[in-house]
This record gives sequence, structure tokens and C-alpha cells, in this order.
Amino acid sequence: MSAYRWKNFHEDEDRPEKPRRFGVTEMRGPHYTLLSQNLLQDIFESMGQFVDGLKFSGGSHSLMPKSFVKEVIDMAHQHDIYVSTGDWAEHLLRKGPSAFSQYLEECKQMGFDTVELNVGSLNVPEESLLSFVRLIKSGGLKAKPQFAVKFNKSDVPVGGDRAFGAYIVPTPRSSEFVEDVDLLIRRAERCLEAGADMIMIDSDDICKHVDAVRADIIAKIIGRLGIERTMFEASNPRTSEWFVKQYGPRVNLFVNHSDVMDLECLRGRSLGKNHSSVLGSSYFLF
Repeated sequence: MSAYRWKNFHEDEDRPEKPRRFGVTEMRGPHYTLLSQNLLQDIFESMGQFVDGLKFSGGSHSLMPKSFVKEVIDMAHQHDIYVSTGDWAEHLLRKGPSAFSQYLEECKQMGFDTVELNVGSLNVPEESLLSFVRLIKSGGLKAKPQFAVKFNKSDVPVGGDRAFGAYIVPTPRSSEFVEDVDLLIRRAERCLEAGADMIMIDSDDICKHVDAVRADIIAKIIGRLGIERTMFEASNPRTSEWFVKQYGPRVNLFVNHSDVMDLECLRGRSLGKNHSSVLGSSYFLF
């Protein structure tokens, strides 16, 4: 039984206990702000039940002492939280296959669980991408390719007169730049066939204009890949709210550490930004 009385994890109502295959919350680790071990410990002890993964974004772990990174990884594992390298492996590939293999071995020794591959930064042929996925899997680690959808900002309508998420693709398009979502999905499908555990979608472009979310692109990706095999970056609470309202608590999201509790309230109670209905109740009494 959950220690949090207002929260339960019945699969038909919310989502199951960890380890979860869906409804995953991956938390951004040290990147934009430096997170101390004490702060991470506080987050894990108070909200560890709601955090599935910790990601060292932007290669931040490459700037830290190995002893610190190892302690953080061990701390996360104590709370059944997996740890991802973030999109850093592609920088090692420039030094050759041997450097990448050494990096994977070091990640395994450090205790990392998942290696993320930024497909856009890799800029390699599809077969090479698939070989990297297989190499990660053969090393006993989970592989998570990251894809990004780019489109022209001129195709985003000016906010103010549209409901959140009510984006309509302009016809005709205002520019010659047209994103090839079908190609992205096909490459992602091949990565999954090669053994990738999940596909990360960099939602910066398709979600950063909060009054004009590219709902058409998101629906197409989820429709083809499945909600359990995709994870979206939610850069702000409003974006998280949109995803949960559109796809329910089972959607996998990557959020800032400060947004974990807000997201969990949305997942568990389908609440909006005002959580007064929960905060004012007695369910928080243990």
C-alpha cells in the first residue's frame, strides 16, 4: 500500500508501481542549475515514488568528478530510479568507434542504466545509427535514441486567439521548409526493431509555443510508435498539463526537477494548475 494516502497506483486508475513501462517521469539532473547531493537526496526521499529516471543532460556528468557522479547514481538506485547519460555519447563518436566502446564500458562501470543518442547531432547513416543501438544493448545498457522535429517558426500562428493545443497546419505552407515526420517515425521504428528501449522526442520546437502545440505531429508519432515506447520533453508545467490531458497519466515525460510534484498531481487527479482541491483535503495526512 502506498505511503501517500491521496495517491494510489492501481493500473486502471493511474499507473502501476515502479518499475513502470508507461507513465514514466524522467527528471533532469544537473544541467541548467547545479543540483547538490543534498537536494537530490531530498527529492528522492520525498518524491522518489514518483520519479522513474534521472538524466544528466547536456554532458553535465563529463564536467563532474567521477566520485560525485557515482555517488549520485548509487543514491538514485537506492530509490529504484534509473540513470541516463543524456545526449553526450555522440561527442565520443567523433573520436572513433574504440572511444565510443570505451565510453560505454565506463558508463556500465559507473552504474549508468541508459545511454541516449542524439540522432540529429550524430548525423550518420541509418545503418550506423542502428549499429550504435545494438552496441549499447550488447553492452548490457538500455538505448534511447533522441529525435527532434524542426519546422519554420513562420508556420506557428500568433498566440492570443487560439486555445492551447489547437494548432492547425497552414495551407498552403508559408515556407518551403516541411518537416518529414514520416522519415523520423520510420527511423525510430527501425531503432526499436534494433533493440532500442524507448524513443525520446525533443519537443522543444513542437511544444515551446504553448499556445500552438503541434498536436498533429505528436498524435502521428504516438499513433505509430505507441505511447509506451515514446517519451516527450515537457519544458514547462503547461506543456505537461497538455500532454496529460490529451493522453492521460500513461504518457512518458521528461521534466525539470521542480516540476515533478506538479506533474504527479496531474497524473493522479487530472487536475489543472490549481491543486486546491487536493491541498485543502485531509488526504495528505499520513
